Amino acid sequence: MILGICGSPRKKATEHVLREALKMLEEKGFETQFFSVRDKNIGPCQHCDYCLKNKECKFKDDMYELYPLLRDAQGIIFATPVYNGALSAQTKVIMDRCRALLAADRNVFQYKAGMAIAVGGDRMGGQELAIQQIITFYVLNGIIPVSGGSFGANLGATFWSKDTLEGVKEDEEGFRSLSKTVKKFAKFLEKFAVKE
Repeated sequence: MILGICGSPRKKATEHVLREALKMLEEKGFETQFFSVRDKNIGPCQHCDYCLKNKECKFKDDMYELYPLLRDAQGIIFATPVYNGALSAQTKVIMDRCRALLAADRNVFQYKAGMAIAVGGDRMGGQELAIQQIITFYVLNGIIPVSGGSFGANLGATFWSKDTLEGVKEDEEGFRSLSKTVKKFAKFLEKFAVKE
């Protein structure tokens, strides 16, 4: 299963792009699951170390809906809007709260594949910086990052939305980067994904 996580609190450009990516993967025969932070109650990690002693997070919020999906996924796609030149706070909160999953099983993410999507209101609004933060999360936790490769999707899929849903739908270059990244992600999963 490929898990797509939308880090936008709005039902607009980032969600649209992620759903398009999941649709592309479904057309290639993959099972997908969509998760959005929109209308969810997910608090920030307190770094209280409760999870280190008890192998679970003490905050019983909507992150408990996401934990089993993260555990079971073969591939993970984080899609984030760009806020202040970086990923959204909601995306970062999910990453930080994964501490509890890792406390329960240090290898929970090992050999999973990861892909990144960033949607910015400006053409160069921080999309690559946001993707670098996602890739850093992947590398730190044993997830293998997969990009779209040279010539248009160096780190992953990047979009210029002009702060509108219509803008992102018209971003042909963004969809080219998405297509390249999904293609490489799918090929990697077909060749290397660990079958349960």
